[in-house]
Amino acid sequence: MNSVDAGVLLIRLIVGATLLMHAWNHWFGGGKIAGTAGWFESLGLRPGRMQAWASVATEIAAGLGLILGLLTPLACAAAIGPMLVAGITAHRKNGFFVFKDGWEYVLMIAVVAAAIALIGPGAASLDDALDIVARGPLGLAIAVVGGVGGAALLLAATWRPSR
Repeated sequence: MNSVDAGVLLIRLIVGATLLMHAWNHWFGGGKIAGTAGWFESLGLRPGRMQAWASVATEIAAGLGLILGLLTPLACAAAIGPMLVAGITAHRKNGFFVFKDGWEYVLMIAVVAAAIALIGPGAASLDDALDIVARGPLGLAIAVVGGVGGAALLLAATWRPSR
């Protein structure tokens, strides 16, 4: 394994595990699904319970896909979409810095996911083993169009913030 393959593996593992832990927290942490649903409702994402489960399922799929290097551009899209939704609904008004609940963290996850899609999953991936690697402009397009498109559709269909 060369240094690029090792580097992208390390990034995939950390971002994937972070997304899994994020999903775990929405599912089992603090207020569990009910608390996550209530928080999503307070952000204007309706119905909250469906949004909570969709968030958990998407982040689990993204996390596992990145860790395994399986369908990597789609896993990256599944990381980008929720981060964009979170950035717009929860963090945008707070400015950049994460210590002020800003959008710094969600931007970082989304851009790293886009970069993984552009670089490709590397040799230590199921995509490589199955000979289904999509990287470069195609991988990036799948990730960005899928993530941004999914976020836009979700927001158009379900985001009804209070005025």
